[in-house]
Amino acid sequence: MTEYRIERDSMGEVQVPRDAYYSAQTQRAVENYPISGWRLPPELIQAMGLVKYACAVVNRDLGRFATGVKKPLTEQQIEALLAAAREVAEGKLADQFPVDVFQTGSGTSSNMNVNEVIANRAIEMCGGRRDQPEKEIHPNDHVNLGQSTNDTFPTAIHVAVGKQIHERLIPSLESLHGHLAAHAQAWDDIIKTGRTHLMDATPIRLGQEFSGFARQIELAIQRAKRAAEAIVELPVGGTAVGTGINTHPEFGRRVSAVLAEETGLPFIEAVNHFEANAQRDALVECHGQLKTVATTLFNVANNIRWLGCGPRCGFFEIILPERAPGSSIMPGKVNPVMCESLMQVAARVIGNDGVITCSGAAGGNFQLNIMMPIMGHTTLESIRLMANGVDAFIEFCAAGLQPNRQACERAVEWSMAMATSLNPIIGYDMAAKIAKQAFAENKTVRQVCLELGILPEDQLNEVLDPRRMTEPHA
Repeated sequence: MTEYRIERDSMGEVQVPRDAYYSAQTQRAVENYPISGWRLPPELIQAMGLVKYACAVVNRDLGRFATGVKKPLTEQQIEALLAAAREVAEGKLADQFPVDVFQTGSGTSSNMNVNEVIANRAIEMCGGRRDQPEKEIHPNDHVNLGQSTNDTFPTAIHVAVGKQIHERLIPSLESLHGHLAAHAQAWDDIIKTGRTHLMDATPIRLGQEFSGFARQIELAIQRAKRAAEAIVELPVGGTAVGTGINTHPEFGRRVSAVLAEETGLPFIEAVNHFEANAQRDALVECHGQLKTVATTLFNVANNIRWLGCGPRCGFFEIILPERAPGSSIMPGKVNPVMCESLMQVAARVIGNDGVITCSGAAGGNFQLNIMMPIMGHTTLESIRLMANGVDAFIEFCAAGLQPNRQACERAVEWSMAMATSLNPIIGYDMAAKIAKQAFAENKTVRQVCLELGILPEDQLNEVLDPRRMTEPHA
């Protein structure tokens, strides 16, 4: 049976689990929002801890803990506050953040959750008890000094998103690019049939086809970097409505500098705090780039799925690693499961962009956006899903792809699109007639040309050389 202690806030007494580091406001939020069972992503909680650490460093350096609060902190208490914030940033108190994602739209409940945990943990570090009624290190007066949820919560979102893009998503995309580029180089001599509208087209080299996939991922990496660039401006320093009430004029700049140093990312203070507090346009832009990355991943995975279809009645131009039995009723069937997994990830991210767009457009009213928890949760989910999905796709599919040279080359000579290279010599209409005759008589274009004496055989062989068709020539 859970044992409780009594905690107090401005609304009165609240029963809180005895061993919890959080206090009254967190418990009220737990009771108010029994919605989804989804807590804020751990990456966001850790970013909030890092923001609190940076704020405490700046308040210490500015002497605010000694002069800017009713009960000044001792040096020991300041060091304990910093250490407790650092613990949150390192994920050491992860079980102390129970507030549902679908909460107050500013994130106040989660901000106070973090403030309470840091305060009580710091008190404990100083030899006190987390359940003491009078907080010597106070969640509002000390941990939240010079801050508002309205500027620190979106700051934490930006920090979390920037870190996850750089630490998780970009490395995964770079690895995928490397594998695809390696396949493109290794398979450059394999000639196959191109396809447009899913119909036979002129020859292409398998390496060329994969070079296109590699370039798509290269561009996706650039888009992921632009996604991170969109959120480098931090709202911290604007406090409640952008005016910076109750904080030091240098606070935002200094905190941003600490966060940049801690993360290695180019965070800066917002150019205009009224925009930065009120709107989440930067996050909308960021996720728009992530959606484009997801679109690319869907396309690449789907094309690889098509190229591997078969094995007897499809293209089967590449051989996908076999990962699992593909059917509960058809023995021996194996499906392109890793392609399908990544495509579903991409679909989720594309759907997530609707949440972000709606939240950014309708949530920013006057001086505050009130859709921030779901925007933070959704953006971080998109990054996590893509990074994990790409990693699995590489390990269980992309790294083990093999070319089916025989299948690729067998279809080239049989394609009616071979007639395309005849256009400059005999004209489009005559070439079309030959192609249609070849199809009707179940012959190759080369056979029909030889039978009709369209060109001398040596010239015809040069014109119908499949390798020559894969490159521009005069």
